Amino acid sequence: MSTVFNFTFVPWFRAVAPYIHMHRGKTFVVGVVGEAIAAGKLGSIATDLALIQSMGVQIVLVHGFRPQVNEQLKAKGHEPQYSHGLRITDAVALDCAQEAAGQLRYEIEAAFSQGLPNTPMAGSKVRVISGNFLTARPMGIIDGVDFKSTGMVRKVDVAGIRDSLNQGALVLISPFGFSPTGEAFNLSMEEVATSVAMGLQADKLIFLTERPGIRVRPLEAEADDNPIDTEIPLAEARALMARLPRPEQPADVGYYLRHCVTACEHGVERSHILPFAVDGSVLLEIYMHDGIGSMVVDEKLESLREATDDDVAGILQLIEPFEKDGTLVKRSRTEIERDIGNYTIVEHDGVIFACAALYPYPEAKTGEMAAVTVSPQSQGQGDGEKVLKRIEQRARADGLESIFVLTTRTMHWFLKRGFQQVDPEWLPEARKRKYNWDRKSQVLVKKL
Repeated sequence: MSTVFNFTFVPWFRAVAPYIHMHRGKTFVVGVVGEAIAAGKLGSIATDLALIQSMGVQIVLVHGFRPQVNEQLKAKGHEPQYSHGLRITDAVALDCAQEAAGQLRYEIEAAFSQGLPNTPMAGSKVRVISGNFLTARPMGIIDGVDFKSTGMVRKVDVAGIRDSLNQGALVLISPFGFSPTGEAFNLSMEEVATSVAMGLQADKLIFLTERPGIRVRPLEAEADDNPIDTEIPLAEARALMARLPRPEQPADVGYYLRHCVTACEHGVERSHILPFAVDGSVLLEIYMHDGIGSMVVDEKLESLREATDDDVAGILQLIEPFEKDGTLVKRSRTEIERDIGNYTIVEHDGVIFACAALYPYPEAKTGEMAAVTVSPQSQGQGDGEKVLKRIEQRARADGLESIFVLTTRTMHWFLKRGFQQVDPEWLPEARKRKYNWDRKSQVLVKKL
């Protein structure tokens, strides 16, 4: 194994570890469009879901089958019929849907059963359980259109699904439901996945779709060239839905978004829209800070707050690389534990992405902002400004008239934010005695 590989793999694996710990014991409902399976992505999706399950996540997989049903209809010389964005399921379409569902269930179970040596599935033991977990009712007649055997979810057997998950199984659900009289109804994958996620109060609802994600906010800066918003507050998602016409095609912006909004309004904290075309998109979304798709969230995941004793390890992990390359002066665990009350942090999903400490010098009516650190994963997203503003607020509350920093490499960042360079002789006497003249740090001051 090459040294270069060691230096890339080890930091990456350590960076992923907090997310592995965070998601263990959680429940994810994953809705996969039939187009993903038609595009030959089933093998890689099964591999990734098996890997996620092996790290302690409970998974419910709901598959779609739109192209597979259409293919069956075409073979029988029957045209697909749609209205209001839903399939009109006549007797022929119902027969085709049942055939497609049976074939897909077979293919999905086979994908989770593979375990060839030297593949990601080697040693994998994924037990797949499917069953009659859905009770359905007919869609009926809407605007004069009879939807026939197209149905809606009436009830989810939450206890049955939960029992299967607790046995260590992956639960597979086809978009079919049955009425109390035994009639079969064709359901939409999106509605089934949303209903199951709400019933289970799942931690995540994930749609693997044709879309790369959603753009809600207009592009505001040249540097902001991301075609999607990676995090969308529920209020913004609602406002977007109110401006859009009723979505009827998967390509429509609101087609998956409306289900994400519904889920978040009913207790599912996070709902995701991911592109199946990107290999490993589920892994990238779950185990990376920014992910790859759009996430609708019912709360602000980011927390700006003062640090506590529980944050010492996270702060050490954040600042260690910057101490090693000389950007920061080294601080011991004992120092950080002693001064933890001075620190402000930005936390995202249980991981600390930025920090700074305020050391007041009341006699000089100033304070030092020290250990200013932003993770490379979130640089350029405003975490530094958030910490700076909170430090300024804390300094004002302490009656200070200015704050200062000592830096060797980031002077321009501070100059852009209202700091001015001064001679080290400006420093308060107590701080001047500790100034390292060999390091030649620049002193920058900002009046409050």
